[in-house]
Formats: sequence, C-alpha cells, structure tokens
Amino acid sequence: MDEVYSELLRNETDLERKNAELEEAQTFISSVIASVSDILIVCGSDGVIKKANPAFLTLLGISESDVIGSRIFDYVLPEDRDEAERLASAGQQGRVLEGDLHFRTADGREECLAMRCATLFDGRRRRFGAVLTGRPISELRQAYQALHLAHRELQQAQRRLIEQEKMASLGRLVAGVAHELNNPISFVYANIYTLDRYRKNLVLYLDAVHKGADALEIDALRRKLKIDSILADIDPLLEGTIEGADRISDIVKNLRRLSFSKTAERQPVDLDRLLRNAAHLAIRAKNSLADVVIDSNPGLIINAHEGQIHQIVVNLIDNALDAIARCANPKLRITAARLESVIEIRIVDNGPGIAESDMGKIFEPFFTTKSVGEGTGLGLWISFSIVEDYGGTITAHNSDAGGAEFRVMLPLDG
Repeated sequence: MDEVYSELLRNETDLERKNAELEEAQTFISSVIASVSDILIVCGSDGVIKKANPAFLTLLGISESDVIGSRIFDYVLPEDRDEAERLASAGQQGRVLEGDLHFRTADGREECLAMRCATLFDGRRRRFGAVLTGRPISELRQAYQALHLAHRELQQAQRRLIEQEKMASLGRLVAGVAHELNNPISFVYANIYTLDRYRKNLVLYLDAVHKGADALEIDALRRKLKIDSILADIDPLLEGTIEGADRISDIVKNLRRLSFSKTAERQPVDLDRLLRNAAHLAIRAKNSLADVVIDSNPGLIINAHEGQIHQIVVNLIDNALDAIARCANPKLRITAARLESVIEIRIVDNGPGIAESDMGKIFEPFFTTKSVGEGTGLGLWISFSIVEDYGGTITAHNSDAGGAEFRVMLPLDG
C-alpha cells in the first residue's frame, strides 16, 4: 500500500507540474496572440469562429464571447461573402490561400484586410479548420493612390517642361530663321520697289508714245526718264528677285522637314546639309561671332528623323556657343564621319570645359550650370533620350587642348 500511495503522490506531483507548464504555455501563447497587431482568426471549415485575437475584436468593436461561435461570414460585406467562403475552405483543401476581405469596423467604416489562410490541424494531424491572418491595407492603398497621383502629376509637369524646352528650341530656331529670311526678303522688297519706280517711268513714256508726241519730244522724254537704263536693269532685277524668292523657298522647305514628332517615319537624311543648316541657324539666333569650322563629307546619309537629329545638334551647338561666349577668340569645330556601321558627330569648343564635379550630372534632367531663367537643364537630357531611342550613345569629356568635347554615335540604319 505504501508503494502504491507513493506512486500516486509522484503521479499527482507530475500532473500538477505538467498542468502548471500547460497553463504557463497557454498564458504565453495567449500573450503572444494578444500582442500581435495583425488580425488572427481561427475557424472551422464551416466558417464558425473558434478563436480571435484582440486586434480583430478591437477592429469590430465586439467582445470575444460574442465572436466565438459566430461565423466569419457575418462580419464581411455581402459582396465579399464568396471570397470569404473560398478562403475558409483552406482547411479542407490543405493549402495556403490569399485574398482581400472588407469588414465593417466599430466606427461604421469599411476596412480592407489582406488575408492569408492556412490549414488548421488537430493533434492527430487531421484537417480541422483554417487559420486566417490579416493586415489592414486601406491606409496602404490610400498611400499608394496618393503616390500614384503624385507620380502622375510629376510626369505631367515633366512633359510640360519638355514641351517648354522644345518651344525654347523652336524659338531659337525661329530667331535664326528670322535672321536668315531677312536678307532675301529685304533684297526682294528693294527690287520690287525699284521695279515699281521703273514701271511708273515706263507708263509715262508709253503714254507719250501713244498720244502721238513728235520724235524730238519722245527722244527728250526717253533721256529724262532713263528708259534705256531701265530696260538694261530690268533683267538683273528680275533675276535677283527670283533668286531671293528661291532662297526663301529653300528656307521654308528646310523648316518643313524639321518636325519634333516621334511618330513620323524615319527617312534618309543628308547629315552634312543638316549640320551646316543647324549651325548656321544657331549662330544667327545667338548673334555669335565664333569661328565655326564644319568638317563633314557631302553625301553622308543616315536613316533617321531629321527634326530629332537637328534638335540634338542645335542643343549641343547652343551649349558650346554659350560656353565660348566670353572667350577672346571663340572657336567651334563640328565634325561628322562614318566609322563602320555608325556615324560619329563631334562638337568641340575652346571654352573653359566641364567641371569635374558636373561631369557625371550633365545628362540628368533639370541639371544646368546657367543662371535662373537662362535654361531649364533639359536640352542635354532630351538629346540623351533621343540618342538612346536610336540605340546610340552620347558622351562628354574635356579635350586635351582645352574646352569641352561632345561625341554622338548613331547607327547608320537608325
């Protein structure tokens, strides 16, 4: 009997110890579950809630006694009922399911939770139900929406700035064209004015002839109105006027070829003609006195969009002219040559060069060394973007002789 009694005491002691350990483990698990900020719900395959943590109770504003035994479907919005049933079926399917559920919160608003559901097993590893964990994502979605809106507004602002830069480039182009058109227009206007004066003298002379004036009177009038000189000068005046009109027509044709549209079809472009035209207009627009040398072979053809290549060249020449504006003897050298399957364009100036601290940033959007109001810092970035679209490269460095050198490499076939 004594041995049996001792055995009972030992078993009772072990049972009390294990019970204390079990209570301690349960308290620990309950404490961990209570401290989890995410939603935790344990339910059967039929959706009946068996356990819920304080985060879920706080979200709904109800007590644990009211939740236990109810169904999770009672707390989701009607339109999410099918999704809730799908997630609760994780207990039967034996796999992890994910989805979003909308709950009605204690303050009457809707809260979207990103739910993750896994199978719940009993002590014999049999599928018993599902464990649902969730995290509110309404604020996160709002933050994403705000970020998306800010990003879209930034893109719109960027597009506006790019368009402004293009308009600035167009303004510089128009200024150069205005200078270019001024000479032939002035020449044509002066010739037309002279021809109109000649016309008046010829009308007076022909009126006298038609009225039957005598030979002496007609001869005197002929000398007075300088009819012989007028007749000799008409052909050169007309030839000069036609030449001026042809020059204006050529300028207009060049302008029509220049379009900043990216959708236009690429065509063969005479690069030598483009370089000379772009340099001429850029120099006229800035009234530059720089000594510009263009070394390019006539007939150098590239398959490209003329307006885009023109913009690249004008942007680089504009920057070079700005860099040498204060030089005592400003010089600019522009070269173009074919190197196997690419065309190389080099623009070299004798200015102060590019600061080492700026070398890695010159192709970044909005970076500029100019004063406020003198540039947006988009010219080189736009040129860089166009060159990249063609599958080419654009680089910059300081030349050994001083000044900056920009090198553009473009594929021949565009």
